[in-house]
Amino acid sequence: MRTNLFTLTAAAGALALALTACGSDDGGGSDAALVGEGTGDDCVIEAEVPVGAALSLTGAAASYGESQQNGLKLAAEHLNEKEGVTYALTVEDDQTDPKQGISLFETFAGDGTSVIIGPTLSNTAFQAQPIAQDEGVPVLAISNTAAGITEQGDYIFRDSLTEGQVIPQTVATSVETYGLENVIVMYSNDDAFTESGYEVMASSLEEEGVTVLETLTFSKADTDFRALLTEAKNAEPDAIFVSGLIEAAIPLVTQARELGIEVPIIGGNGFNNPQLMTDAGEASEGVVVGAAWNSASDNPENAAFLEAYETEFGSQPDQFAAQAYTGMMLIDHAVREQCSAERDAIKAGLGNISEVPSVLGTISINENRDAEHPAVVQVVKDGKFTVLN
Repeated sequence: MRTNLFTLTAAAGALALALTACGSDDGGGSDAALVGEGTGDDCVIEAEVPVGAALSLTGAAASYGESQQNGLKLAAEHLNEKEGVTYALTVEDDQTDPKQGISLFETFAGDGTSVIIGPTLSNTAFQAQPIAQDEGVPVLAISNTAAGITEQGDYIFRDSLTEGQVIPQTVATSVETYGLENVIVMYSNDDAFTESGYEVMASSLEEEGVTVLETLTFSKADTDFRALLTEAKNAEPDAIFVSGLIEAAIPLVTQARELGIEVPIIGGNGFNNPQLMTDAGEASEGVVVGAAWNSASDNPENAAFLEAYETEFGSQPDQFAAQAYTGMMLIDHAVREQCSAERDAIKAGLGNISEVPSVLGTISINENRDAEHPAVVQVVKDGKFTVLN
């Protein structure tokens, strides 16, 4: 069943929620109706453009998926306030389960959806994306940072920076800032995202001439890290590097400080969530996080996004909301290039994105269909992410 269907119309100027059964949607109109006249801001397409999103709204990655859903909804509302192109956004719950992700991609591929956004985690993406590739449906990944995501086919794009783009800068900045020589590395070894992050951490530390005293592994379902942290503490490292999801980050950081570990804890993209500060509180102070976005960015697109998000949802956005919002804006840019919401036209448009101003900064899509824009290294200070200088 379709559990979360968001259909947004320009006439309403707001979000309307409806529930429908699988197979009842014809995909938003015929191919001919998805081809308009004009280009760019002057493009006019008569039919609504169907956009499908598979997000983790329940399960282990639900905190990321909720932020992504908010970012997509806000972007669709803003786009539908413009003239010319109207987007019908359908958001479905992949339940942080690759099997459900596969099912959703099959549904979107079969119902005429013009472009698919998501899924939230790389594990699910690796399983679901081949379906879209085989059916010729463009996919825009908005949070999948593992290596190999876009290598699955020429219909697969992403606006999320890879671990290989973010972590080396995080490692280099941390080594210089804290004078690191000997460190412990921890990671969950049953998740594609965190394994990819670990591999980049290990190679980056080697390049920086840092000695890894020990590598400790855990499961993404683990919540008690005291034994591993005690082992890490006894090694007397200068810092602890961790590749893990936010569900592991919160108890790990909290328990580390309870055990008297005072050295810097440095995380990858999985740590980049305000929930870290909310749930870990004082223990999160000083945690370093590599990121693709920082709320302190003063570009006009980001300033407007921050204000609109807080007005709409009563809270500050995180990186996952920012990447989702940007994803919808990039899709609009691609649609308007040829004034067509046909699948191959969107594919071509996404591939031509170059130096586009966005919430994430000036963004381009390279020849590998990966995003290129500035990364940032953050540290938690006074309960907020700030740039680590």
